[in-house]
Amino acid sequence: MKINQVELLVGITKKNIRFYEEQGLLSPGRNRENGYRDYNEEDVKKLEQIKLFRKLGLPLEEIRMMQAGRSTVADSMKRHLVTLKREQENVEHSMKLCEMLRETEGLLCDLDTRGLMVKMEELEKGGAYFRDIEKKDVRQKRYIGAFIASAAMVTFMAGLIVLMVWDFKTHPQDALPLPVLLLIIAVPSAVIVGVVMSLAQRIGEIKKGEVDDARKF
Repeated sequence: MKINQVELLVGITKKNIRFYEEQGLLSPGRNRENGYRDYNEEDVKKLEQIKLFRKLGLPLEEIRMMQAGRSTVADSMKRHLVTLKREQENVEHSMKLCEMLRETEGLLCDLDTRGLMVKMEELEKGGAYFRDIEKKDVRQKRYIGAFIASAAMVTFMAGLIVLMVWDFKTHPQDALPLPVLLLIIAVPSAVIVGVVMSLAQRIGEIKKGEVDDARKF
């Protein structure tokens, strides 16, 4: 099978499939005729397993250990449950602080921020971890960056099309034949379509968090 077929079958994007290959979790064969990756049923099964455990938040190293037979599913789950319980405790710490703040009267300027930060630092010294909203901020920046880059390219190509049409209408005697003009216009038009499709794919990748896969584990 080709990577496009595997993407549709398993529901994992080509980018993530290649990422898992780079991480050594997948080793598809190669087509002898063209050298392209050739995925089989075993590769599909591995990807389904990876998808299952990644949805549970399991680190890549744990999946790698299970694949190599150095860890059973039960052992990996025991370790992961410890991590999940720790995360649950961290969420509970955050909820308690939020509930305490909910009962606070007054405006932001009246808030004892320093005292709350000291309390959070004490909890962190005890092993607590509080969420860092910066990740969402970075994701928003990626959305903006993708839109700006795409908009710039689309605007430029659309400007070329408008310029060519304007020149054809204002100087018909010196303009290129209409069939030739339409053929030339087709090039920037195709670029615009390609940019829009790439933008849609990029938004999907950012939304799914694929950009951060390599950073997570």
